[in-house]
Amino acid sequence: MAREPFRGTYTVLVTPFTADGTAVDHKALERLVEYQITEGVKGLIPLGSTGEFLSVSREERQGIVETVIRAARGRVPVLIGTGAEDTREVVALSREAEAQGADGVMIIPPFYSVPTEDELFHHYKTVADAIGIPIMVYNNPATSNVDMLPTTLARISTIPNCRYVKESTLEVTRVRDIVALCGDRMEVFAGVLGYESAWLGAIGWVAVCSNLAPRLSSEMFDAAAFEADRPKALALYRKLAPLLPWVGGPRYVSGTKAGFKLMGMDMGPPRPPRLPLPAQDVPALAQVLQDIGLIGAEARAAE
Repeated sequence: MAREPFRGTYTVLVTPFTADGTAVDHKALERLVEYQITEGVKGLIPLGSTGEFLSVSREERQGIVETVIRAARGRVPVLIGTGAEDTREVVALSREAEAQGADGVMIIPPFYSVPTEDELFHHYKTVADAIGIPIMVYNNPATSNVDMLPTTLARISTIPNCRYVKESTLEVTRVRDIVALCGDRMEVFAGVLGYESAWLGAIGWVAVCSNLAPRLSSEMFDAAAFEADRPKALALYRKLAPLLPWVGGPRYVSGTKAGFKLMGMDMGPPRPPRLPLPAQDVPALAQVLQDIGLIGAEARAAE
């Protein structure tokens, strides 16, 4: 297995499905893993929100984890999304991921019960006590209905296995505050604001856009976080920025999968209730991909 520390740009992978959406396309998933690694991402996270984790069966989950870990071959860390509403299920999924060879797990809090801080602490501690691999706590109040404030994360960071947080609010000062309150107990990965968070102490970025643009995403974050080269980082960010609305907000899955189709790397449709990107939006996305250099003019003209 790849070893800690986790750092740099990690792609939260889409889950490829067959054209009719009835099965996971494991060959496409293998190609996606290879594309990510050869294009420079530092880690992979299947079965996050972008991976449509709520739309796959337990058996499909097992197959996805097996495929990603096998295809990665220890070249980069693989963290598995194991979030669920029931703490017992999270324990079971996390143990299963560890047994399959995962390097860590990423866990969003229970997203319907709206747990209190004491309940959150108990939830994460119960999982941490059950496994021996690191946990990346996932704060995304827009989807989980739970906002883990920096003070809450500071408490959770006293759980030895909870060593990372994916901070997915639009308040970049959260990064500053988490760093100040948690010290070296918990490292911060940006969940949305990769460029901005790098300057305030984030050591990683769990990105959606890196599905389509792994090299550009990784180079941008590295230039900001590790090279402290503002002109280089800003130029790369400005190149990447037009893609971000297409892989964020309500169409983050459909936009990403539409982008892959334009790039000749079909990942199949999203599963309902998600629908494919509306046809009238595809030409604008194609223009963005062409401007970034991910497709040529001929591919755009074919749409």
